[in-house]
Amino acid sequence: MFLGTYTPKIDEKGRLFLPAKFREELMAGLVVTTGQERCLTVYKLADFAEVAARVQAAPVTHKGARDYGRFLGANANQDTPDKQGRITITPMQREYAALTKDVTVIGVINRIEIWDPERWEAFNTQNQETFADISEEVFPGL
Repeated sequence: MFLGTYTPKIDEKGRLFLPAKFREELMAGLVVTTGQERCLTVYKLADFAEVAARVQAAPVTHKGARDYGRFLGANANQDTPDKQGRITITPMQREYAALTKDVTVIGVINRIEIWDPERWEAFNTQNQETFADISEEVFPGL
């Protein structure tokens, strides 16, 4: 599981130092792709394969399914952490998520999200009060 909030750096070559707690689970490979709310999403390779299978199973006649598959795949980068635990964030991904040197990395149970710190703070502040309401709506009894 991926849990917690971290503030690593991206170096001048676009490499991100993954939090040490996340590295072992990602050594078999990972995929970085664009996420919702202008962040990046990191999946373990096996988990991304499951997401890709669901996209492939969607009807190609549905415009939303086609568009989602295009966006997800075209903006994805398969990678493996190097010996220092770094992964590459492509220039297109950095631009999409407005990432510079400082980033916020959050564990989202089965995936990781990489945020611009200001965007994460704004999202977190804006959505904290609705957290309890959302849990009852999405996960009754939780």
